[in-house]
Amino acid sequence: MKQLIIPALLALMIAGCSSTPDGSEQDGAPVESRNSGVATVNAGGIDGRNLPAVLTDPKSILSKRSVYFDYDKYEVKAEYKDLVTAHAKFLVGNRQFKMLIQGNTDDRGSREYNLALGQKRADAIKQMLTLLGAREDQVESVSLGEEKPKNEGQNETAWAENRRGDMLYSGEF
Repeated sequence: MKQLIIPALLALMIAGCSSTPDGSEQDGAPVESRNSGVATVNAGGIDGRNLPAVLTDPKSILSKRSVYFDYDKYEVKAEYKDLVTAHAKFLVGNRQFKMLIQGNTDDRGSREYNLALGQKRADAIKQMLTLLGAREDQVESVSLGEEKPKNEGQNETAWAENRRGDMLYSGEF
């Protein structure tokens, strides 16, 4: 079973990276609409990944992409609900954008357990996004388990940084 999971995850990641532009994108800076409090983008991005400024500006809540979890838990904590809500509003206003949520764990626990926990974390964020209006086909959730640590340390600080769900937009994955 383990031999099938890793190649399947790699195939999904490669397939997500293999898209080619269709030539319909316009050059120039993105145009942001202020309608109903939802940021919308009408043109290509400003950076090499074709992301609009609102997603990359450190002053914007949308530049924050990680939701952290408690040990052995997969509920989105209250302190991250505004962050997930902001990303949901962006997706509602910008149906052309897709998001990949990568569920991560620390390295404690078996590989199988960590893959399952990472998936539950990614699914919890996805469920919240879709309940707030994002379309199912805009959001994909995958588990990386313990395979992509943010911090290689072996202490509570490092483990806390690794217990997360990362929200990536098209062009970042």
